[in-house]
This record gives sequence, structure tokens and C-alpha cells, in this order.
Amino acid sequence: MRWALIAACASSWTWCMPATAAPESAPAPQPAHATTNSFIVRYDHWTAEDERGFGEFIAAIGESQCHTVNNCLHGTGNPFRASDSPDVDFKSDCADLPYVLRAYYAWKRGLPFSYERDVEPRGHTRDIRYTKNGNEVTARTDVLSYSISGYALLDTVRDMISSASYRIHPDIETPEESDLYSPAINAKSIRAGTLIYDPNGHVATIYRVDPDGRINYIDAHPDNSVTRGFYDERFVRSRPGMGAGFKNWRPIRLVGATRRSDGVYIGGHVELVANKAIPDFSEEQFFGTGTHPADEGDWAKGGFVLNGEPMEYYDYVRAQLAGGKLEFDPVKEVRDMVESNCNDLHYRADAVALAIAAGIQNEPEPDRLPPNIYGTEGDWEIYSSPSRDARLKTAFKELRDKAERFVRMYEAGDTKLVYKGNDLVSDLITTYDREAATCRITYSRTDGSMVSIGYEDARRRLFAMSFDPYHCIERRWAAAGPGELSTCRDGPTKQAWYAAEQNLRNQLDRTYDAEMNFTLEELKFPGPGKGVALPPDVDARAYLASVRGAKPKVLKSAHAAL
Repeated sequence: MRWALIAACASSWTWCMPATAAPESAPAPQPAHATTNSFIVRYDHWTAEDERGFGEFIAAIGESQCHTVNNCLHGTGNPFRASDSPDVDFKSDCADLPYVLRAYYAWKRGLPFSYERDVEPRGHTRDIRYTKNGNEVTARTDVLSYSISGYALLDTVRDMISSASYRIHPDIETPEESDLYSPAINAKSIRAGTLIYDPNGHVATIYRVDPDGRINYIDAHPDNSVTRGFYDERFVRSRPGMGAGFKNWRPIRLVGATRRSDGVYIGGHVELVANKAIPDFSEEQFFGTGTHPADEGDWAKGGFVLNGEPMEYYDYVRAQLAGGKLEFDPVKEVRDMVESNCNDLHYRADAVALAIAAGIQNEPEPDRLPPNIYGTEGDWEIYSSPSRDARLKTAFKELRDKAERFVRMYEAGDTKLVYKGNDLVSDLITTYDREAATCRITYSRTDGSMVSIGYEDARRRLFAMSFDPYHCIERRWAAAGPGELSTCRDGPTKQAWYAAEQNLRNQLDRTYDAEMNFTLEELKFPGPGKGVALPPDVDARAYLASVRGAKPKVLKSAHAAL
């Protein structure tokens, strides 16, 4: 009902006001600088219902299948879209998107909003986005009534926020509180609107948790594209100081404000609720379900136990979000993962096409790589794809590893495997082939001719696809054979760079702390920061084909054993 009410309010360009907020007399005049788009605070805090409404707002955008930040907020998933001018161009990268969505919702609903304005590193660092010991919040901004327009606020948070804003130890509350806190791992706390921070420099927003505990998220990229995926090992765990993992928005309250007769709050300041007063604040995602280690450096030794059974972290998360029971439908899992990988390939196609349209491939290759290819700025940040490609390769590897895990569970008769067929391996191969056959990625070569790549072809090319935006599109897609590559205009220097970057393409780990500003000659020889010699095995189908005929072990009865 509330969601329908919000949508109705937005479509009529009005505000939904509670009975207590109805004006008792003629509204007081607005400040001279007020505009129709001014940020106006009508409620002094976010209620549980407001948080549910925010989650529904995020869920609707996630389910809408929009592919850019702009069409997400102008599209049918946004119930407030009618209140925005069609000329407004919404933008965001991965770190900005959670703040843009939160600020936008607060603006449209008249809720208080405050944000981290400045963060500083805890110790020396080359790049504040990848500090070893994390950061601390040193300054905040409260958004008060008529202090700024809603659109200007979105632009401002885009300028102020980076992935450094998330790299905060969960215990640190000084000099200023962080906007976010570490929640307990359960179905009530991990929900639509919860954030996931990967300390390798990526942020996603959960829009749905499936009944089996699988987490679905949306994320944005420097090119303003929006993609979707499942929570998995692409989001690495790390020391508490890096602030990795799940984050919820910290409760806030506007205090010291004057409430006018029309319900608008004027002035005041925002106070954030401390960790100790947040019922679901927890550090279990860092330290496990047992006793907090005396030495925080031992964080990784913490284990996870559910119903008396030790579990790996990612299994524990999934089981908790499924109501305490871990189950896998292997056929569905393989189907969904192939589909997700195909979606990621299409997202990559969109990103590469944007780089080509910008003409970066026509510019000369710089004399050196950036200081770090994964964390940079400018054209390389917008148009290169080393981080995106590494996440894609990790997803393919996880599919390969999951296939082996399911087969081993099947052979062991593991009751957590939900499968009622007679030949798991054959069913997995059939499912894999059927889903892969529906996946085609098409790109336009330099001469305009089209090339279509199938799923398996893309998998075989995965570690040869160039992340370098200065390379022709044929090399971005690892053109196979002289025919497909013949239209590439890269000269000898770019060809040499492509060859020298192979070890970097082979690695899955995104090493943000490595110095990587190599010249071409330096990159030709092995060494720290230059990648690995061989790529990992990501061929799920080949593995499955190698174990055809696998059957569950038949345990002898106690009588037969005697």
C-alpha cells in the first residue's frame, strides 16, 4: 500500500503528507533562494516504513532491467520519474550510485540526509581509495531545507564520494561517524538497499534476495552503465580496517530544527546513531560467529558455524539469508551462472563500444601504463576494462569450481544438493549447452563489418581479450585468426603492447597496491606487478565432460559390512 501511495504522490508531483503534517494555517513564505527543485525536509528521521519504502524503490529499479543510470531514474522502475524533467541527465559510477539513489529518495520523500564530505587515510598511502589500514571520516555535510536543489545535491555527492568513502573500519566513529554500519548476517538485515563493498574498489547495491539466499545486486561503472550480478567470491573478504562486505545506512535524525506550520523543517543539524545503539550492528562478517579474537590481526581465523555445522563464509551468508538452511539446486545454479556470465559479456560489449565510439583506439599508446591499471583516472578509468575483465574471469572460474563441487556433493550423497534426476553430470552438460547456445555477443569491426561470438568462443578468448583502450576493437575481443583480425589498424607498437600485457590478462587478482607504470620494454620481462604466466582453468564444460558417468557412492549397510 505504501509503495502505491508513493507512486501516486510522485505521479501527481505532490508530497504525501501525514495528517500531523497538514498545515494549520497559510504556509510561511519560502526563502528567497528556494526553487521548485529545492531539497525540503518534511520528516525529522527515517522510520522503519521509510526504510522499507527505500528498499522497494531499489528493488523496482533493479527489476526494471535498465542499463544506464539515466534510464534507471527516468524509467518505469522509478515511481518519482514524473517529477523530473526529461532533460535531466543522471550520472554515476559504482561508488556514487548508492549515494545518488539514497539522496534522490530522501529528496523526493522529504527525508533528512547527510553525507561524508571528507575522508583521510589512516597511515601513508599512494591512493586513498586503496589504503591498507582504511580511512576515517573527518567532515560531514547536513542537507537542510532550501540549502541546495535536489539535482545539485546529486552532482555534489558525485564529486564528494569515491570508493574511499566506504573503506572505514566498522568500529571507527571518530572524528565523525560513517554514513554506513556493519549489519548482522541475517535475512532481516541483509535486504534490498544493503550495500556490498569490495575493497578492490567496487560497490554494489542489493535489490533482491532470493528464497534460497542468493543475493542479486546492481552496480554502476565509470561509463554510467548499470549491470547486475549475483553475490559471490568476486566480492573478497578482507581485514576489518578495509571495511569490506555488507553495509547498511546508519539511522539519522534531524535535531534542533524549527517545524513550520506547513510541516517543513527549517535549520537544525543531523545526528547519526552510534554503533552501540543500532540493534543489528555486528562484526560477524569480519570475525565469524565465535569469540572475537584478542588480536584483530587474527580476523581471518574466525570461523562460521550454523546449527552446529562449520561453514565457509559464502555458504554461511547464503544459508542465513535462506532462513538457516543451505541447499543447492545444481541444475538451476549452472543455468543461472551461465546466463549471468552471458549478461556480463553483453555488459562488456557495451563498455567496449563506448570506448570505441570515443575514439581512444585511434590515439597513440602512452609511453607507460598508469601507476596502477586497476585504480586510475581519466580516459583509462572510463574506457579500459582490467577490473571488469578480472571480475568476469572470476565468475567463469567460479562456475568451473561450482560444477566440480556439485559433482563431488552428488558422489558423496550430500543432502544439501537438491537433485532428483539419475545422471547429474549429463543434466548439467545439457543445461550448460542449452543456456550457452542462446548467448551471442556481436561487435562491429573497424571496417564496420559485424562479428558474432558464441558463449564458448568467448570463454576460450577470455584471457586474450585486451583491457587496453588504445587497442583496436578486434583485439579488445581477442579476434581469432587473420581473417577477423585483418581489419585492425594497430601498428607494431600497439601489437607489442598487446603481447606484453598477456601476463596481466592472465591474473584474476586486482592488485591495487602494485606499482604498474611500466614501459613497454619493462613489461616484457616477468616481475612484481606484471601478472602471472598462466591463466586458471575456467572450462566448466570440459570438467563435466571428464567426469561423465559419475554416480553417488552406495554405502554398505551395517549388516553387510559385518
